[in-house]
Amino acid sequence: MKFMLTWRTRPGLYKAAFQQFLETGGPPPKGVEQVARYHVPGSVLGWHVLETNDMTALAEHVNNWGDLIDIELNPIVEDAQAAEAAARVFGK
Repeated sequence: MKFMLTWRTRPGLYKAAFQQFLETGGPPPKGVEQVARYHVPGSVLGWHVLETNDMTALAEHVNNWGDLIDIELNPIVEDAQAAEAAARVFGK
């Protein structure tokens, strides 16, 4: 299953968050695949697309960053999956 993790660095912690990122590279733990990661240059905002069926490993990843950034985590589907679900509900 894929997830979109949206983060916002907490006020006053921008430098600390980037220091942790530069020191570690911010990799997800074993069991979670990084699909993509995006940063808004000069901003506190970014996105991380992850894929996993291991919710414990996903929670570990969130916990590794929770003291520096506010995180919103949402399951996501691709167009084909969204279209299939819509077709089941609305008929086609």
